[in-house]
Amino acid sequence: MTKKLLHKTSRAYLLFSVILLIVSAPLFYYITERLYIEETDETLILHKKEFLKYSLPTLTIDEISNWNKYNRNVKIEPFKYSGNDTIFYNSYYDTLDAETEPYRELNASILIDGNPYTYSARINLVETEDLMESMAILFLVVISLLLIGLFVITKRLSIKLWEPFNETLNQVEKFEIDKSNQPKFIETDIEEFNRLNKSIEKLIEKNTSIYHSQREFVENAAHELQTPLAVFQAKIDMFIQSADFTQEQYEMLSSLNDSVYRLNRLNKNLLLLSKLENDNYSEKETICLNATIKKHLDFFTEQAKAKNLNIKMDLIEKTSVKSNPVLAEVLISNLFLNAIRHNINDGRILVKLSNQSLIFSNSGQLQPLVAHNLFNRFSKSNPSTQGNGLGLAIIKKIANLNNWTISYSFADNLHIFSVTF
Repeated sequence: MTKKLLHKTSRAYLLFSVILLIVSAPLFYYITERLYIEETDETLILHKKEFLKYSLPTLTIDEISNWNKYNRNVKIEPFKYSGNDTIFYNSYYDTLDAETEPYRELNASILIDGNPYTYSARINLVETEDLMESMAILFLVVISLLLIGLFVITKRLSIKLWEPFNETLNQVEKFEIDKSNQPKFIETDIEEFNRLNKSIEKLIEKNTSIYHSQREFVENAAHELQTPLAVFQAKIDMFIQSADFTQEQYEMLSSLNDSVYRLNRLNKNLLLLSKLENDNYSEKETICLNATIKKHLDFFTEQAKAKNLNIKMDLIEKTSVKSNPVLAEVLISNLFLNAIRHNINDGRILVKLSNQSLIFSNSGQLQPLVAHNLFNRFSKSNPSTQGNGLGLAIIKKIANLNNWTISYSFADNLHIFSVTF
């Protein structure tokens, strides 16, 4: 399943944003917590130094009880142990808030009147935790808004930046080499898009020139071949009628006559394809397919007698379509010729016409044809046949010009060609 380029880039931005939030949120909380703990420890040490410098020199043993009474978070306690100062976490029950709260506590050994005591100072961490949580929430909100803003801005900016590319893509999709709708690319201030447009313009110009040259060559060649082929055909006919030949000479002349006939048909088909590509049959009118089929039925019935073919018709009255009358006749003629040429002796042809489709079914070889290149030019399902491989290609081209659909299927030992209107 294909995805738009913008969706892929947006998905990458979104994935990066989610990963960034998942990683940065706990990391921010941890770093902030460490910074506040370090700041708390420094405050405890500073309070201790102030105590040692300003309070301890004048403090006596008799004043310890008053000191503890009027200092909530700094206590002079009985000596606990000797050693270095220690800072640790502890919890105390707060009677004001009626709950146990976390503290950061410092214990240090001091001497008062020559007696050892323990200096104990603490700082409540509840306010610190609340502040950290508020900062974490604020961080998440700011980062989220920032990422969302960047995502929206990037998406809108990408849409704006890719507008010239999408316009170029639309122009290329609408371009048809056999039409005169040359794409017109807009000038942009993005160097890469301008280079792309110029490259496509050069490519289209070159291929269009080659296409027109080839089409002109085919048309001119077909026109030029018409006269010598007609003269050649006439000379052979006169030669056959005006002289006596042996059986072998007559067979050679007949073979030569057939070859010239096939060459003449090939030339006419190439000329017809060239006219179709030049859109020489653009005029359309409402025509009745029933009348067109019946018009050619007698001729093709005679053609079918050579193989003793049985033609069965199933026509709905007054089936009308919008098409060029010449092209409609060519379509039906080629479908008849295809059904006769690729049939077997004593075979059958079924022609069914409805308001939605025209279906030609014929007997023939007992296996389905290779469908993927069946409607290509000079593609022949049976190389031994006398066809030139252009009949189905012409049918396909006429169907495309009328926005019809031509399809092939094989069922009940019948080869089925369906034209859907």
